[in-house]
Amino acid sequence: MHMPVAALLSAFFSLFLLIGSAARAADVEPIQRAIEEFLQVQNQSLPGKARSDVGAINAGSLSAGCRNVDVSMDAAARPWGRTHVKVRCTEGATWSLYVPVQIHVAVDYLVSSRPLRAGQLIAEADITLRQGDLAELPADVLTDPAHALGQSANVSLPANRPLRAAMLNQPLVVKQGQNVKVVAAGAGFQVSSEGRALNNAAAGQVVQVRLASGEVIRGIARNDGTVGVSN
Repeated sequence: MHMPVAALLSAFFSLFLLIGSAARAADVEPIQRAIEEFLQVQNQSLPGKARSDVGAINAGSLSAGCRNVDVSMDAAARPWGRTHVKVRCTEGATWSLYVPVQIHVAVDYLVSSRPLRAGQLIAEADITLRQGDLAELPADVLTDPAHALGQSANVSLPANRPLRAAMLNQPLVVKQGQNVKVVAAGAGFQVSSEGRALNNAAAGQVVQVRLASGEVIRGIARNDGTVGVSN
């Protein structure tokens, strides 16, 4: 019994779609591999042990014949958590697509080991380390005890609260009205003078200083209490 022409055409068309779909699915493999290799290198710069999950790669509309792909991450893209990478064919075809990825980073982060009051200086007994996924923690969570010790809490905190940079004040190295040493450096020279600070400043912050001549200059407060001015 002969198969009707319409049924034969339908079967042939279905087989054609199946073969074509399989061919496109095969193209996903080099894209997947390139993304995984890119993330493996990228994750080495993250502040903890990282693992990545690559999302769905929509390759159904991509032109065949791509011989090389380039993977990158936008400068504005978040380097962990739910983010994406850009994949671009650079040889054999012309296309690009964005692929979702999720990057988990296991880090040790700081929490308050006991209640802290506003203005309290942070000591070793006030903090402890816990491990968590950086993607699930506040963006400015602290991971290094050195970034908290000696600083003061600017809000009252209960115990077991993740410590964020925004919750702490750096200790002042220059206080308003204090006599300070001003150091100016340039190519092959360094001179210093004395002056009076016109504002409080932590290390790295801008401080205004009135010199003995009455001139007011701006410089950067240093950890040792001096003020650096560069030409």
